[in-house]
Amino acid sequence: MTRDMDDAADAAGPADRRDFSRWFVERFADYWQSTGASPIEGRIAGYLLLDESAGVSAAELASELGASRGSVSTYVRKLIDRGFVTLVRKPRDRTHYYRMDSDVWGRFLETEHTYLEKQRGLATQALAYTDPSGPAYARVRNMRDYMSWIIDNRMLPSEWNRFKSERDERDAPSS
Repeated sequence: MTRDMDDAADAAGPADRRDFSRWFVERFADYWQSTGASPIEGRIAGYLLLDESAGVSAAELASELGASRGSVSTYVRKLIDRGFVTLVRKPRDRTHYYRMDSDVWGRFLETEHTYLEKQRGLATQALAYTDPSGPAYARVRNMRDYMSWIIDNRMLPSEWNRFKSERDERDAPSS
């Protein structure tokens, strides 16, 4: 099948509702991988995004996604570190379970905000050590100012929460 035919099939969606989860997970992984991340990491994130349970074990993820337990463990840890996945413990069960919060994207914004603040601070410190007439100064200054611009002008956690609140009020059933 050519890439154009693959794109057409993707745009059409899954053949039926039974195929939806697998189709979604694979499309999500494709998009995730386009940012430079691992395809298995994207498949885990996509799977957990649709999962309706209280948590999925690494063994279940490995089985469902056709991946090794080691690979699943490695990429689940990365997803936890980045705020996309949460570790869940069940009473009297030694198994670790994983899930996504209902507002995983809000958690991502919080993590991203922390990253941007740290990068801005690093750039600010670096400017003191670079030659103001050199190319490194211009690059580091742009780094600092880009981070500031994103922090000051983009939808960060407070704006996201405001948006959700307005959406929820608008979409609430009338009484």
